[in-house]
Amino acid sequence: MSAPTFRLYNTLTHETEPVEPIEEEHLRFYSCGPTVYMYAHIGNFRSFLTADLLRRTAEALGWDVTNVSNITDVGHLTQDDLVDPGGADKMQQALEREGERFANIYDLARHYTEAFLEDWRALNLREPEVRPRATEHVTDQLHAVVELVEKGHAYATDQGVYFSVESVADYGHLSGNTEAQQLEATDRDVVEDPDKRDPRDFALWKHDPEHLMHWHSPWGWGYPGWHIECSVMGMHYLGDRFDLHTGGEDLIFPHHECEIAQNQALAGHPVVNYWVHTRFLQVEGEKMSKSAGNFYTVRDLIQPGPDDAHVPASIRARGGVDPLALRYTLMQGQYRKPFNFTLDTLHTAARHVRRFQEVAERVDEALDADADGPDTLGDRLDDIYDRTLAAMCDDLNTPAATAAALEGATAIEQTDRLSGAAAESARAWLARTNDLLGIIESEFEAEERAGATVDPGLDTDHLSGSIDELLQDREDARESGEYARADAIRDTLEALGIEVMDRPEGPEWRREVEL
Repeated sequence: MSAPTFRLYNTLTHETEPVEPIEEEHLRFYSCGPTVYMYAHIGNFRSFLTADLLRRTAEALGWDVTNVSNITDVGHLTQDDLVDPGGADKMQQALEREGERFANIYDLARHYTEAFLEDWRALNLREPEVRPRATEHVTDQLHAVVELVEKGHAYATDQGVYFSVESVADYGHLSGNTEAQQLEATDRDVVEDPDKRDPRDFALWKHDPEHLMHWHSPWGWGYPGWHIECSVMGMHYLGDRFDLHTGGEDLIFPHHECEIAQNQALAGHPVVNYWVHTRFLQVEGEKMSKSAGNFYTVRDLIQPGPDDAHVPASIRARGGVDPLALRYTLMQGQYRKPFNFTLDTLHTAARHVRRFQEVAERVDEALDADADGPDTLGDRLDDIYDRTLAAMCDDLNTPAATAAALEGATAIEQTDRLSGAAAESARAWLARTNDLLGIIESEFEAEERAGATVDPGLDTDHLSGSIDELLQDREDARESGEYARADAIRDTLEALGIEVMDRPEGPEWRREVEL
């Protein structure tokens, strides 16, 4: 069977289109990551799961994939549904809320970043090639703001630097918002700057010497706007033309609308071809909220603590659910449709995941026995896998894909006697299905059982050098495009109790614990 055509709904064109990478069979895409001021909830992870499934589908087609997924650790303000938001920085607000739990805002960012990565791995999401932090790219953001001012797309006031919406064509095309609708999004705007030229103009750089994270710029001390961060990080790692951008539907306006305007102003042409957005999630038919008692983080459900009274007793009694069951549940709604998360769906998903795992155990036992006989499963399982992949290529139709995968489990279960040949076919089908859907076995747990370690590209001989030498190695790696190596050096320094702070004039470090 020939490979199916990979088709996705493009928010930019409002059509489902064939995905045609700029570089043949090499998909390059950017995924908006979390703002690390709290534990990520299951609605956040539904969006991250879309990016993971998109990646897995492309890889199943034999494509190479380069994915960049950021960490926002500065500049995301509370009123993020407004064109030019006011309110507190979400990171700073979290530090004020959590009191003495963290020594400083960098400790808070590190804690919630590590927690996010734990949840990421628990849900069996594949790692992006690059996971940049916004604070690591402030110098790049400043260069971009200077360029936008020089090109006439931005201007400075006493309060900051603003992007001029009127300087670009088709602002509002992604969301479909008219100028009147865009102006409505300024009605609650608490930013009062008499020197703004248009109420729709949004901040690229904000003056605030009281902000806990601030950098020196040509316009004085301040910090970057949220929108410019993603534009800069996307183009820094993927170039001024790349294939695709993902995120939740709440990011369509204003965040992604502003990204498009900035990108086009910087590059002089459209930068991203496809925009893919995941719809909202409800819980038991209601909007998820803490006041309603239905606000669930990933860890609430997979590792509920004694104080998590809002978690249903049936989940707390069993010590949490299998993370793969949570992943499976979030796949029961196609990403482009609103999804109602229910406990019944979660319990059903847990049964299905266990069923796949029991099938895998039976196959392993048959492989050990290696009984004689014909392969009665190979052709049937190949057809089932082809239909599973075809469903995923049909705009990530996960309900159809998981239904097809269950047919494969049934076929194996209904085979009275598994020969060695049939078991080999079944094992191959399980592996391919898990590669595509990630619902049978966690890749991270499999690595741990095999004693495997992920080599991040760090030469351990460097550990004998000084901290300054390690920092210089990191800078050299970043300049040469060895981003995995640069991240590995930073992670090693953090593991040694060294906090790295990227400043416009270069990285600084301090010791958090005695070595």
